[in-house]
Amino acid sequence: MEKLWEGYCQRVKYAQQYADFVISKGGNVVNDHCAFRTFNTLTGKQPAGIPAIAEILEALGYEKISPYSFPSKHLNSFHYQHPTNINFPKFFVTQLEVTELSEATQVLINEAVKDAPDLLAGEARQLLASLKHNKELITAEADRLVEALVKYFARPWSPVKKETILAVNQESQFAAWTLLHGNSVNHFTAYINYQNVPEWDGIEGTMAALESIGVPIKPAIEGEKGSKLRQSSTQAIDEDCPVIEADGSLGTLNWSYAYYELAERGYLETDGKKVWFDGFLGEQATNLFEMTKRN
Repeated sequence: MEKLWEGYCQRVKYAQQYADFVISKGGNVVNDHCAFRTFNTLTGKQPAGIPAIAEILEALGYEKISPYSFPSKHLNSFHYQHPTNINFPKFFVTQLEVTELSEATQVLINEAVKDAPDLLAGEARQLLASLKHNKELITAEADRLVEALVKYFARPWSPVKKETILAVNQESQFAAWTLLHGNSVNHFTAYINYQNVPEWDGIEGTMAALESIGVPIKPAIEGEKGSKLRQSSTQAIDEDCPVIEADGSLGTLNWSYAYYELAERGYLETDGKKVWFDGFLGEQATNLFEMTKRN
């Protein structure tokens, strides 16, 4: 998680600005969850869909908790949570149901990802299996597995044709993003409840503080005040992504990469005790998916 967070902050300056600002106030930088996107289709030698990510999470002791469905966007998700360590971030993994798209878009996606290598082939997959079975690895093995996992969370297939990205984006911005970024982190999420900066007064105060240092913020908050989950985010960072031009040369396409989400959790009463809600709300996530949309 530290390696993924470090790489993400290098790409998403707003996340680093948040972290630096919180620390300057004597607060805590705690991530509520990390999100990934994937295709539920044959992806070269990589497992299809959510199982490709779940294989890693389950080896690390995470458990599948709840499904979420977004029919209008042809998306299905699961969230994963560690059963014993509540300080470990949750994971929200979403797959695009490629077979629900138009035939033309299916062809474009499948052609683009058909030759993807399995980035966990060989020792990495053996180490994952050993970790899942034995619950631990010796230090040298753990270091090698961490290195392999960091490399896995990138784009596994070759750069895609620019015309493919533009055509696919007409039907699914999620698909265009995933073709460009693959297994890369889609976003991390600040856990407002733990940030411990009293003067910021929850998610509203955090958004205002970030805006005061020039961080562009999503104007609306998903979730009413006092509800069990309230979410917002920065705007997404744009990157020059490698693509194949019409003449076959390697070019770039400026596209959205990632935003930094903000989440404030409300209380639920369970067995007479107040605990923070630790799930997700599908209707709110729908609007956050749009933060990487490009016209």
